Amino acid sequence: MNYKINPRNGDKLSVLGYGCMRFGGDSLSSSFSGAFDPKKAEQLIKSAVENGINYFDTAYVYAGSEEVLGKTLQKYGFRDKVYIATKMPLILCRNKSDLDKYFAKHLERLQTDYIDYYLLHMLTDMKTWNTLCDWGIKEWAAEKKAAGQIWEFGFSFHGAQDEFLALLDAYDWDFCQIQYNYSDENYQAGVKGLKKAASKGMPVMIMEPLLGGKLAGKNLPKEAADCFKAANPDISSAAWAFRWLYNQPEVTVVLSGMNEQEQLDENIKIAENAEVNMLTPEELDTFRNVKNIFNNSYKVHCTGCHYCMPCP
Repeated sequence: MNYKINPRNGDKLSVLGYGCMRFGGDSLSSSFSGAFDPKKAEQLIKSAVENGINYFDTAYVYAGSEEVLGKTLQKYGFRDKVYIATKMPLILCRNKSDLDKYFAKHLERLQTDYIDYYLLHMLTDMKTWNTLCDWGIKEWAAEKKAAGQIWEFGFSFHGAQDEFLALLDAYDWDFCQIQYNYSDENYQAGVKGLKKAASKGMPVMIMEPLLGGKLAGKNLPKEAADCFKAANPDISSAAWAFRWLYNQPEVTVVLSGMNEQEQLDENIKIAENAEVNMLTPEELDTFRNVKNIFNNSYKVHCTGCHYCMPCP
């Protein structure tokens, strides 16, 4: 496994992170109904840790996810070997007292007394941030950090680029998480947001590297898949997408929701061979061609908000 050092605290983070939203379920709805096999999820988590993955991303609203992650880490004695990232459900918060209520629930579910990387879930604009500031979110985070209950404090983002850039300047964040892939290079935070966050010394965690699976396997338009095969028939469409991200020095961790052992094995192999600036000019041209084909095929962008079924 390859690792990157968090410049703010020295953490050694695996470049491949485990996205725990689906956890073995075969659809997006699995993450909200808890309709996945906990034994299968346990084995996937165990295999991931044993193969060097040390960053696990979950959230309060992913039904059953925090519980199975916490139980598995406790069962195998893995807690001190990994970094847990989870998220405050802003969509459920109505007042300041909810901050402590949901945070306590995180700790209970995850069977831990601290969260390594804590995010405000779907912080999309300055209006929401200003409301949180009125609730005392800055002081709340400072108290949790001083008590050792939160190590790093950040936010996940789904919104307009201007709002993301403003949020970066509104607070001294420890890290952030954005939707980013080769088809969405200028969507939401985009490459401009990625570079600005990195310039502030912030680790940037990447979600939706495969755009909900649209950039992999049979979901990729045939013409786009043929373009990749012509460039290199030995690299899968998913591997192409991950390599595009790993190529960029500003990317810290790429999150993947791996539902099967085969997916986990493939993604680990890709991460083990990942290098910054590894793509050739010819490969970058291939990405531009595939991006044009893909974006002309899919007229509707997925917002990546996680609160709907997959886009048509």
